[in-house]
Amino acid sequence: MSFTNQEIVQIAMRQSAIDANCQADDFCKEKNVIVTSVTNEQARKYLELPLACNLISYGNNIVASINEEFREIVAAYINKYPMEHCFETPNMHVLNDELQKYGLRICFMAEYFLPDLNHLVERNCGYELRVLQQNDFVDLYKPEWENALCEKRKELDVLGIAAFDNEKLIGLAACSADCESMWQIGVDVLPEYRRKGVASALTSRLALETFAKGKVPFYCAAWSNLKSVRNAINSGFKPAWVEMTVKDNDTVSEMNK
Repeated sequence: MSFTNQEIVQIAMRQSAIDANCQADDFCKEKNVIVTSVTNEQARKYLELPLACNLISYGNNIVASINEEFREIVAAYINKYPMEHCFETPNMHVLNDELQKYGLRICFMAEYFLPDLNHLVERNCGYELRVLQQNDFVDLYKPEWENALCEKRKELDVLGIAAFDNEKLIGLAACSADCESMWQIGVDVLPEYRRKGVASALTSRLALETFAKGKVPFYCAAWSNLKSVRNAINSGFKPAWVEMTVKDNDTVSEMNK
């Protein structure tokens, strides 16, 4: 199945629209959009819907998917500050301070990447690469591969590329079938094999294998995780959208332990 860069972005927007409970063209509007967050079986599997507040931007505006209780707070926030500043401090504190009155805090801030077909090519790292299927992951749910594989949702880990130094597994990229049209890529490389092009070789090859399955690969990183961001870019991906998600205090506190 062939894709174009434009089709890839459109597929991502359609999925974001399912996740947010909006229309795909809402992400292309000049004005901000606020919608009610609801559950949806077609949403990305790891999303715990409905959300109190999730801000999404593809660079044109902000689509806020919210609990209606917070409409006034969120509207005042996203319509006061420039779009890009709503996703960072110091403006972010304004929203966080208001939501803390309701036992909520800003929790996740992430940048999402999509393949750029003008730059996505198979890359050589000098090590043997092998395609792995779901049954090959059984013994790989270990700390060194926790970014590539997710033990809590192992049924979603559907495809992988492994790098070997002789018979030693040195790197692993795997896809999580998070929704019907898009699979998310995660990657890990053993410390002593990093900075050798292994991560980008794994990521780019897995992206190509994912396209061959008729799915669109995507990649997520915190924007402060420069190693991960660099890998996305070196692998032929480009920034596509950003999200900022609010969670309850108990969830945030548990993650901070």
